[in-house]
Amino acid sequence: MQDDLITRQQNDVPVYLFTGFLESGKTKFIQETLQDRRFDTGERTLLLVCEEGEEEYDLKKVRNGRRVTLRTIEDEEDLTPELLAQWDRETRPERVVVEYNGMWMLDSLFRAMPQRWLVYQEFSFADAGTFMGYNANMRNLVYDKLKSCDLIVFNRFERGGDIMPYHKIVRAANRGCNIAYEDRRGKVRYDEIEDPLPFDKEAKVVDIADRDYALWYRDLSEELKSYDGKTVHFKAQIADAEGLEDGTLVVGRPMMNCCAADTTFAGLIAVGNPRGELRGGDWVDLTASIKVRRHPGYSRPGPVLTVKEIGAAEAPADPVATFY
Repeated sequence: MQDDLITRQQNDVPVYLFTGFLESGKTKFIQETLQDRRFDTGERTLLLVCEEGEEEYDLKKVRNGRRVTLRTIEDEEDLTPELLAQWDRETRPERVVVEYNGMWMLDSLFRAMPQRWLVYQEFSFADAGTFMGYNANMRNLVYDKLKSCDLIVFNRFERGGDIMPYHKIVRAANRGCNIAYEDRRGKVRYDEIEDPLPFDKEAKVVDIADRDYALWYRDLSEELKSYDGKTVHFKAQIADAEGLEDGTLVVGRPMMNCCAADTTFAGLIAVGNPRGELRGGDWVDLTASIKVRRHPGYSRPGPVLTVKEIGAAEAPADPVATFY
């Protein structure tokens, strides 16, 4: 699986981020990566360790181990921009490898990283025997580690075990993540289950069922260009928003990513229709065409909906959109 590592580009300090809960196999994988001749090419490396497990690093086994500097952070509150900037100056790393504490939120790291550090790849590791328990009791932490990772490895996976429960949890958080299952003998199989979208993107009018709003919104975000020029039909709520031009609405749904505390309004800009009798909080049935362009309501080019039809509607049975 070291083949998943990519070559760095100039002008950036690539960060290779390894996440997962205690005893999930991160240290072993990182040690093997540092020893791999394809990765051990002599760059000055800062190894940032955010937790201590049973295994320890042995840099003597790394051919260019003298060019690897290990730094440890024991408490999340110590993970500050000032500390990482200091270590960046002291070690002048050409790349950074991070073993991240599974009990810490990733935003703590991202807020603290020097501007020239760029996450190139993110790997997550989980013990298949304990993963379901973590997901049931600490869903927000599990989701946090899945939402942006490029590869998750479920190790200690029982040979012949049912992968579907694991597949569903990962896909609810991240559609693009690769999934691997490694048994106790070290044999790896990759997840090749296809997940067709529950709506027809090629239809003349893409019809989004109430229960599929979250899946559609994520697909729209990830595959924005593919929706340019398409017409969609869905049920949405009008958001209270100030400073909008006449004929402009923000429509969407409350959307829960992982837990109730992580519910946000997943909204879209809709233009070309006067507000009329509609008010913030009202539910509407909406048909609109999508154009990807700049709009003051977005920080970058985004989906601007031009309303074709709109009318009052009853709220969905479950107003909060989820990834079921």
